[in-house]
Amino acid sequence: MGIWHLHEEAQLIKGCINGSRKAQEDVFNATYRRLLGVCARYAKDDDDAKDILQNGFIKVFKSIENYKGDGSFEGWIKRIVINTAIDSYRRKKVKPVVVDSELTDRVGTNMADEVEDDSIYQKIPIKVVLDSVQKLSPAYRTVFNLYVLEGYNHNEIAEMLEIGVGTSKSNLSKARLNLRKMLKPLVDKISQE
Repeated sequence: MGIWHLHEEAQLIKGCINGSRKAQEDVFNATYRRLLGVCARYAKDDDDAKDILQNGFIKVFKSIENYKGDGSFEGWIKRIVINTAIDSYRRKKVKPVVVDSELTDRVGTNMADEVEDDSIYQKIPIKVVLDSVQKLSPAYRTVFNLYVLEGYNHNEIAEMLEIGVGTSKSNLSKARLNLRKMLKPLVDKISQE
């Protein structure tokens, strides 16, 4: 079950469709923190994340009559917010690194061989990992978030970001490599304990 009981959810949706500020405020307040966290993964800073979220909620309330009840209401809202973050990424015209897909496949394979002991990475606090993800370039961060955190495949990411599949794979590989470099001092410290 979602964050609302079914009856409460139906009332909120009906209220939002009818333009009720109270219903919109209830939906906003119930989902704000969680969705701000989603936006922060795609944004360059807190202000950018808040702008993305605000624009996402504007789209939610403008198109709420399109919600047909397929899947959770909260999931539908999250999808709109993620799409808003992707639109923001596109508007900024971040140029992804273009790489030959054959080379990308080799880099990805080599990187998989380089991972020494994944269990060490599981000991790193999630806050530290997410802070490191924020330090990635926008292109790497966006592909990493879509692939690792949202579960999209490279074909879907390529279509969403209007890039090649090879570029998506390359950006993910480079994001992982950069994250490993950023986290190496902490991994070394953990492995010595």
